[in-house]
Amino acid sequence: MNFLSPYVIIDGAMNGIVNGSLVMFGLMFVSSLFIGRLWCGWVCPGGGMQGIVEPVNNRPVHRSRIDWIKWLIWIPWISLIIILAVRAGGYHRVDLLMHTQNGISVAGSPDRPIIFAYIIYYAVVGLFVGLAMIVGRRAGCHTICWMAPFMIIGRWIRNRFGWSSLQLVADASACKDCKLCTKNCPMSLDVNAMVQIEAMEHAECILCGTCVDNCSQKAIRYSFSAGK
Repeated sequence: MNFLSPYVIIDGAMNGIVNGSLVMFGLMFVSSLFIGRLWCGWVCPGGGMQGIVEPVNNRPVHRSRIDWIKWLIWIPWISLIIILAVRAGGYHRVDLLMHTQNGISVAGSPDRPIIFAYIIYYAVVGLFVGLAMIVGRRAGCHTICWMAPFMIIGRWIRNRFGWSSLQLVADASACKDCKLCTKNCPMSLDVNAMVQIEAMEHAECILCGTCVDNCSQKAIRYSFSAGK
């Protein structure tokens, strides 16, 4: 939990400490320069939890209505981190296990009983799961995820320069217009429309490969190449 915590990185910035969460978010940004949002599609525990409850509510979400919310959270949060780090005189110490006792990141301490750590943990879990169950597919990714913007920005930078990276490519001539790619996209993207113009790049694409798996005509595939 602490390595993905939006608070621990604030505490570290306040005290000039490079901690696990700062390193983790930094790695997400750097990795996105070459593999996009692969973290979101294959590794993220928040995404995994939302996938588990998809049978409860598998409705696509209206992205235009909610995609902006995560930026409303991320911009003030990252601004606060920068301000606190500057006020602390920059980072001058490394403690990757900050607030981690006995190797467990959900644990108590002399000034924070373990019950409070678990309350925070289950509140975060409940928020991601609850949004997915009430709003629709991966609603938490579209609204409250503080990690996604790091990778969206990284991918945007990569697209400006166009160096080789992992991406999806499409062959419109092979498409039979079954629209299964759109129907099954966990991020509620109109994948079929993207295939028709052979432009698969999208800020909300998490490279999960669901569209690749659902296309019997092999009209969509992975590629590690330059360009979009």
